[in-house]
Amino acid sequence: MLPSWLTGQTPQRSADEQLRHAVLGTALNAPLMDDQEEALFGCGCFWGAEKGFWRLPGVVSTAVGYAGGQTDQPSYDQVCSGRTGHSEVVRVVWSTPAIDFSDLLKLFWECHDPTQGDRQGNDRGSQYRSAIYTTTPRQLELAESSRAAYQQGLDGKGFGAITTEIAANRTFFSAEAYHQQYLAKPGSRPYCSAMPSGVALEAFDGAAYKLPSTVWSHYDWSISHCILRGDNTPIALA
Repeated sequence: MLPSWLTGQTPQRSADEQLRHAVLGTALNAPLMDDQEEALFGCGCFWGAEKGFWRLPGVVSTAVGYAGGQTDQPSYDQVCSGRTGHSEVVRVVWSTPAIDFSDLLKLFWECHDPTQGDRQGNDRGSQYRSAIYTTTPRQLELAESSRAAYQQGLDGKGFGAITTEIAANRTFFSAEAYHQQYLAKPGSRPYCSAMPSGVALEAFDGAAYKLPSTVWSHYDWSISHCILRGDNTPIALA
């Protein structure tokens, strides 16, 4: 039997399955707890981007969707048309005692090339643009500070200017159920469009990294399609 991405058919899943993370088992639509925060990240095709984030220790849940556009409740086809103005994004919810926003920014900047404008790799269109949509003043400050620091690193390697859109409080519209945790599902197409620069984000103004350096050994951005080659399971702390 052909996988659903070839047939165009949406896999049938129960309502309960659609509301729970396929890897982490957490509720996708649960309200934030007092020690949790959320933010949205656009890094090209959201299939690969989501897998990169769900593996980080301290991440409670991830979901893919659309943000930054003008249309309410857009569909995947509408977003892909480029007429709604949305970016494909990953909504990340994390435990603030376990992981800092700085750690998430490190993964964000390193997992793709933020200088490519309205594309990532072979995927072209405004929906693939690089973006960070924050939900707190500190997140916004850190996003802008990390961008400045990462630009310096990119300049030293001959890259151009960062085109990442950074904005606060953009509405998240959840993508269709079959897109959620797509790369963890049987029969999924092994695909990720991100083209990492190979430049690391080091310390920057305001950074408060919490994850040990051993975590980042699980991501080798020098390997083509690193996200696809990695395990689906979350990275365990020693």
